[in-house]
Amino acid sequence: MSSLDTEPQRRTLDDASAEVVSAGEVEFDVETDVLIAGAGGCGLTATLAACENEDLTVTLLEKSGEVGGNAALSTGMIPAAGTRFQREVGIEEGPADMARDILEKNGHEADEELVRHLCENSVDLIHWLVDDWDLSLHLVDDFKYPKHSEYRMHAPPGRNGEHLVAEMRDRIEARENAELLTNTPVTKLVAKDGAVEGVVAGSVREEAIRAEKVILATDGFAGNREMVRAYCEADIADALYYGSDGNTGDGIRWGAELGGALASMDAFQGHATVVSGTGALSTYAVVMNGGILVNADGERFGNESKGYSEFAVDVVRQPDGVAYEIFDERIFERLQGEFDDFDRAVELGSYTSADTVEELAAELGCAPEATRDAVESYNAAVDAGEPDEVGRADGRNVLSPPFYGTEVTGSLFHTQGGLVVDEHARVLREDGSTVDGLYAGGGTATGISGHGADGYLSGNGLTTAMGLGRLAGLHAARSLGE
Repeated sequence: MSSLDTEPQRRTLDDASAEVVSAGEVEFDVETDVLIAGAGGCGLTATLAACENEDLTVTLLEKSGEVGGNAALSTGMIPAAGTRFQREVGIEEGPADMARDILEKNGHEADEELVRHLCENSVDLIHWLVDDWDLSLHLVDDFKYPKHSEYRMHAPPGRNGEHLVAEMRDRIEARENAELLTNTPVTKLVAKDGAVEGVVAGSVREEAIRAEKVILATDGFAGNREMVRAYCEADIADALYYGSDGNTGDGIRWGAELGGALASMDAFQGHATVVSGTGALSTYAVVMNGGILVNADGERFGNESKGYSEFAVDVVRQPDGVAYEIFDERIFERLQGEFDDFDRAVELGSYTSADTVEELAAELGCAPEATRDAVESYNAAVDAGEPDEVGRADGRNVLSPPFYGTEVTGSLFHTQGGLVVDEHARVLREDGSTVDGLYAGGGTATGISGHGADGYLSGNGLTTAMGLGRLAGLHAARSLGE
């Protein structure tokens, strides 16, 4: 495919409201073998997988000026069970263990076959990224996110998705048969008799691009308030949105218009600890290393270790939608230099410190005596080795002076429902047939988190983004090479 900037436009498509147009209505301007819409974690991975076939031309289109999407905003930690990096530190587990954790977290409400398939492919995903594409990933073995039974997160430097995305972009730009164009939104699918034949793309001007295979990697719809209100619970609909601006549900709507089935559209990932004022993310490692949250009255209002996604809803429900994160110097020093998100929050002045809990609470704006009582009760439960007043028993340590804290709010990160796909990430109709030529992954596809916020297990987003992205790219390339 030639660059859109150099090709003349032959036809303007007038029906801006249609998500899919007939191939008979357009004259294709340019051609490619595999067209990927969206350059987040899913699209970048799909591009790497597809372009391994050097006989194919692979085109990746991103509607914003930067690649990465939600993957760049994440920690970049990819869960996988059974990798050599685990074995090197004495961890012996397999995909079935990871699948069990995911299914227990979502109450077995997700597609169990898809969950097990992605977990089984997670090992190959990690080894492929490191061995074939020389990406910098290391095993995180100093803390576990809620409900992970083992250390299985594989992280980029700084535990920051920006580094992961930057390396993937570099690898793609080094390939002669892969082309990446930013500021080039896909606006419509082009189809004939229900089969996808290409896309319409462009911002200042639109052009029709013929493609043998189209992979939808446009993420979910968390940036589309109308869709969030239609599908997700009311408490999160007006919460702070902390995801990529491009997540407006485009790919989901396109696939649905072609008959693609939808599932789990009420599922989403929230986050409980976005710092009020600075907008920085206070990594949940603060909590899982022993931090707690109280409301304005200085009261604990739930078990923080149940997960940052569902706890986000608990935070939103507090007076003024805020809570106060309380931790200590041990945690502060442990996290510095390990998490870029934490370092950035520190640089922005997100945290306040004091010698006593009462002084800290007075500075933050929560009730001093009640906050002190909450910390003392928590410490007593830790010392006794018993669950505390909110039932928490995981990720705890006695909090000692000096103390640190910040005001936080609950937020919406991304949605987890979308198009139903098969084991190759091909889009399926209600009757189980495939939409020919069309794949979906990441937030555009149905996730593995069941329903609502409670089913999200940390890492589920990149599991479906990069897992389905790789499966889609490999299958598209293989089917064209046959």
